[in-house]
Amino acid sequence: MLNDATTPLSLLRTRRSGRPRDMIAPGPSDRQLAAMLEIAARTPDHGKLAPWRFAVVPGAARARLGEVITAAYRAERPQAAATEIAALEAFATQAPALVVVLSQPKLESHIPLWEQELSAGAACMNLLHAAHAMGFVAGWVTGWPTYSDAVRDAFAPAPARIAGFVFIGSPGAPLEERPRPAIEAVVSTWGA
Repeated sequence: MLNDATTPLSLLRTRRSGRPRDMIAPGPSDRQLAAMLEIAARTPDHGKLAPWRFAVVPGAARARLGEVITAAYRAERPQAAATEIAALEAFATQAPALVVVLSQPKLESHIPLWEQELSAGAACMNLLHAAHAMGFVAGWVTGWPTYSDAVRDAFAPAPARIAGFVFIGSPGAPLEERPRPAIEAVVSTWGA
């Protein structure tokens, strides 16, 4: 069973993201989403800088975000095919809930930028864990909108960057395990 929340270890051992396009209602309530974000904020954070931000995009604003994304894409790629535009229009409206996680480093800090960026990634992962532990499915997605300055500017100015779009909902299709690396291929013993 994937995302088995019977114990913390079983959840970690069986964690599987869901595809945003397969997510259906119900999504988290406002109170549940607030709890997930509180959990996500309990991430490793050298220097207590909170070098990340969470931008909740409510249902009423999702179509507007789609417009921002497609306008930015058309400006960058005026010859874009209709299928590309349609996919981008649908991107922001997938799944019942959407949180845009921003890496918002404090450049004036003595804490290295890399550590601050890693903390933003950890915040994304904690948000996934919180959603799965609460019985929902979540997916951390990047793709073209993540790297667009125009899309980023809709949330925050540089040096902020979009760490990812985290979609949350209920599974509308069975989750399928994906291939995982053989542990001996990714683990070594130093000095042996």
